[in-house]
Amino acid sequence: MPQTVTLNHISRESSDVRRLADFYQEIFGFEEKEAPNFGEFKVIWLNLPGAFALHLIERSPITKLPEGPYSATSPVADPSHLPRGHHICFSVSDFDSFLQTLKEKGIQTFQKSLPDGKVKQVFFFDPDGNGLEVASGISE
Repeated sequence: MPQTVTLNHISRESSDVRRLADFYQEIFGFEEKEAPNFGEFKVIWLNLPGAFALHLIERSPITKLPEGPYSATSPVADPSHLPRGHHICFSVSDFDSFLQTLKEKGIQTFQKSLPDGKVKQVFFFDPDGNGLEVASGISE
């Protein structure tokens, strides 16, 4: 019998997990849930009801993992590069209203549509430079 696989969570590291948590709560409606106390570093667990969890983990100053486009040797802060780059995609029921929210918050975006024109897309970065896409419908 085949194994059932589902998405459990996505993790993002950050030097300011509170700032990043506030962004995802404000922009997407994530809800903060109880997280274990890991002692030496901070974590915030967020849940998007009916979808998946997002685990925000305080960046380790020792490992020196790349932080993302904002800290690259040549910063790539232009969201027009995201359609071919790493990003997480969310779908929303009211694309135009969501787009208006981003504009009101002064978030720089790049918009396009799938080749058939049926799905509108907007690309942007979170405060740590992680790529995000929001689509007007389900795109597989």
